[in-house]
Amino acid sequence: MLPFKSLILIDKSSTTPVFLQLSDQLGQLIRKGMLTPGQRLPGSRQLGELLTLNRQTIVAAYDEGMAQGWLESRSGSGTYVAAHVPEVKPQPLVLEGRDGISQGYAISNKQPGYAFESINFLNRPVLTNQAGLRLDDGFPDIRLAPMDELSRAYRSYFRWGNPQKHFGYGDTKGNRLLREQLSIHLNETRGLRTTPDNLLITRGSIMGLHLTCQVLLRLGDVVVTGETNWAGATMNIQKAGALVLTVPIDQHGMDMDALEILCQKQRSVARPIRMVFVNPHHHYPTTVTLRADRRVRLLQLSEQYGFVVLEDDYDYDFHYLSRPILPLASADQHGMVVYVGSLTKSVAPAFRIGYVVAPTAVIDELARLRRIIDRQGDPMLEFAIGQLLKTGDLKRHFRKALRTYHARRDHFCELVSTELSDIIQFNKPDGGMAVWALFDPSIDMELMAQRADQEGLSLSNGIAHNPPGQRLNGTRLGFASSTEDELEQSVAVLKKVLKIRS
Repeated sequence: MLPFKSLILIDKSSTTPVFLQLSDQLGQLIRKGMLTPGQRLPGSRQLGELLTLNRQTIVAAYDEGMAQGWLESRSGSGTYVAAHVPEVKPQPLVLEGRDGISQGYAISNKQPGYAFESINFLNRPVLTNQAGLRLDDGFPDIRLAPMDELSRAYRSYFRWGNPQKHFGYGDTKGNRLLREQLSIHLNETRGLRTTPDNLLITRGSIMGLHLTCQVLLRLGDVVVTGETNWAGATMNIQKAGALVLTVPIDQHGMDMDALEILCQKQRSVARPIRMVFVNPHHHYPTTVTLRADRRVRLLQLSEQYGFVVLEDDYDYDFHYLSRPILPLASADQHGMVVYVGSLTKSVAPAFRIGYVVAPTAVIDELARLRRIIDRQGDPMLEFAIGQLLKTGDLKRHFRKALRTYHARRDHFCELVSTELSDIIQFNKPDGGMAVWALFDPSIDMELMAQRADQEGLSLSNGIAHNPPGQRLNGTRLGFASSTEDELEQSVAVLKKVLKIRS
């Protein structure tokens, strides 16, 4: 007889009924080959005494096992492992190592028993909101998020309307209220000319970029980005099978002369450019704004050479001059621009609301693809954000956050200029939530980030921003998520770390 008392462990504090725990564990013993086809199990009274369980619990567990097909009852004889269960050779409890010494054996849960391709370019650190001091990638301060207003909007979702409509399946394109209100907001603030049917609501801008690349790109297509670029966009372009070519980024954004030369070259070899990816408002990671004449020329080149402009406008709501420059999409007369944005940085990263703006034919196709990935978004969150746009609460939050981040930008830039000007070069950004900082070439960025972490300050070493074969020695220093006092402490730590020479 198997040592059932050792092999079966019952947790009476668990919410799972005891008879189901027992039935499941008997099934596991059968699947592992420790109980074999046709093997007789102990009687209910005997097993109950072994496990200190009520006999009726054992009977219920056996009944469940029979219902699942693992066990069978033989009249007048007892309960057996079903004869039709295939025989499994049990794994040995110990294996003999190469040196002849017995080693403990455990089935690995790390590697599968089948082959699959691991894509190296998808290896990218996951950025999270760190506790303590931080100069992050440019995250919002979640302490400013309009939580009370969101709570009221959530409660109204439960109180109003038809529950069947609220809690059933919704539109794959997103909640209608949010699309209506967001369309109005984008038209008023960005000069777009949209209807709700021109919008697809996504779980953050990264989902919008993924869907767009999958729909518009094919294996072997050519896509142009800046030499420095957001890794999330580059990876999605590569995952769609496209070839990525780059052009320089200077103090005025993407070099349009270089882009035109590349367009001519690719046309001559019969591999025309299919798409150009840009952040014209604030280029990532350098934060520079694409100059007005270059914006016009980019749209002209798009019409001339027939490529899609994929415009990522990740932080449009936070611009510190009198009026931000309107998106490329606002001047698009020929339907060449796909505009991707997000409310994530405007509210809080946990609220995954992004959007794609494009001609309705493209939106319809994006929605069809989205349906096989994610049937729909979060109806409650989308309704709540739609309500905040409708009531004006979200716009008031934008204004409040803008004032706060503006003050923090000014304070942080003054601190860096005063305390670290001999080590860090930067231009005060016109908007956004981070400063692009170039460090003295003598600074080891990896070592600096490690030492800062030891001192309680989290920041990126910037290596991910280096183009192939280049060492920029720069990184993004986010200021928006920290108070002015926290920024002062962060700069003090950074100053201390940078004065240490390796």
